[in-house]
Amino acid sequence: FTPEAPNKVWVTDITYIRTYEGWLFLAAVMDLYSRQIVGWATAPTMTSDLVLQALVAAAWRRKPGPGVLVHSDQGCQFTSSDWQSFLKAHRMVPSMSRRGNCHDNAVAESFFSVLKKERIKRRIYPTRAMAASDVFDYIEMFYNPIRRHGSAGGMSPLILKGATRRAATDCLRNSGRSSQLFQSQLFNQAVRPSFPIFRRLLSRDQHLWQSLASAASE
Repeated sequence: FTPEAPNKVWVTDITYIRTYEGWLFLAAVMDLYSRQIVGWATAPTMTSDLVLQALVAAAWRRKPGPGVLVHSDQGCQFTSSDWQSFLKAHRMVPSMSRRGNCHDNAVAESFFSVLKKERIKRRIYPTRAMAASDVFDYIEMFYNPIRRHGSAGGMSPLILKGATRRAATDCLRNSGRSSQLFQSQLFNQAVRPSFPIFRRLLSRDQHLWQSLASAASE
């Protein structure tokens, strides 16, 4: 994929992080144009809820028009009825890797490799909460606003899309906003067509609201 503009092609995948409480699973959605992580979520189990939370965050952050292609592997999370229903309701186009061919989703895999080399470094976190907090810091305060990419002409994802370092600082400042406010806005503007699916998701995940709070100031 070689998109010529943002919100044309998103790629998504899941990885795992070790903690002394057990695995923490991370789902991420990347805009292939700028390599920005536009949505992400963490959970102690690798279910369809996890990838849906990441996609909800991406939809809230970018509010894309119809036709964005969302590429994933053929894992059961991405073939679930809830996932397919969300894509259909938001006029997104599903795309899947060929069975057994990991190279079809190499860009998403590359992000996870960079995360583990630059931040996790074979660490075992004491708790899942500490791991999730470190993931937030890496993605929202370093990877998106600062880290340069050769594929982006040596610019960071946010610089490429015309953002400034001040926008990244505002993200952190705004992350203390009321989750009730974001829940209301999210239902009204981003996922209203899929309300029955996501009511159970968006009322229980602090890290999802933290990510949405960051996205709101972009």
